[in-house]
Amino acid sequence: MTRKVRIGAAAFLLAALMAIMLLWLSPGPKPGPHDIIVKEGSTLASVARQLADAGAIPGNASTFRAMAKLFGSNDPIQAGEFEIPRGMSAASILDLLQHGKPVQRLVTVTEGMPAIIVEEKLAANRYLTGPVPRITEGSLLPDSYGYQRGESRVAVVRRMQDAMAKVLARLWPARKPTCPIETKADAVTLASIVEKETAKESERRIIAGVYCNRLRIGMKLDADPTIIYPITRGKPLGRRIKRSELQSDDPYNTYTHAGLPPGPIANPGRDSIAAVLDPAPTKALYFVADGTGGHVFAETLAEQNVNVAKWYAIRRARGQM
Repeated sequence: MTRKVRIGAAAFLLAALMAIMLLWLSPGPKPGPHDIIVKEGSTLASVARQLADAGAIPGNASTFRAMAKLFGSNDPIQAGEFEIPRGMSAASILDLLQHGKPVQRLVTVTEGMPAIIVEEKLAANRYLTGPVPRITEGSLLPDSYGYQRGESRVAVVRRMQDAMAKVLARLWPARKPTCPIETKADAVTLASIVEKETAKESERRIIAGVYCNRLRIGMKLDADPTIIYPITRGKPLGRRIKRSELQSDDPYNTYTHAGLPPGPIANPGRDSIAAVLDPAPTKALYFVADGTGGHVFAETLAEQNVNVAKWYAIRRARGQM
């Protein structure tokens, strides 16, 4: 091969390499943005086909694989959902799939959220698939749960229920004998009432202590949230409770039935469950809302009546009643 031929071949190879490099740094024919879901166990070849089908990369899948091996990292492709911005180059797409953060989709169950609202929330989520299973009240642990686009609603609910089962399994063995709770189910039921009764974290254990005291002596719980539950299935009532509702014979009504209601009235959080299993030592049997989200506690009915009169007057003056 003559020197002139060698120079020509080298120039051709350099030009070809520059062309490939230019292609590697270019976006695909469809500039995007694109959503790509990489399943567990996906290979560079299978992901390259996804990208080529979406028009996110220049050339075909084989070209992308060749360029990735020539210019890219050997790090593995991550599983998850990725949002590819408009106009992203093939090189940047590979780096995103290898080292970027997958899209994190979350569905949140807040403390005290009833099953009916969780079902509605899952049904309205357009990224989940399949029917919403009927959710047993109190079976879900309130938390934020990650999910992948296209995942089934059944699978998400199962994770929520597994999380509740794990928390109960961890907390139950360390329960104190100060509350007459015999089963995990009863603990969740009482915890759901505690969750609905107070918005203050500092009050959970003392509220639990009051209810445990009442259960111990056979006194009715007289919990307003248990009246509301059979009316709305846990959704806000939006008005004051009627006298007829206070006097109803519904089994959830703890004004007319002693002991716990037939089941939970919401999905209680970890802290409320822990409060029921380790209530604050207190002699209080009564409490009344103070208009700030908290409560005033009393050991005797006489003290309770004084507190009720005082705080009702304050709340009326504030326009809260």
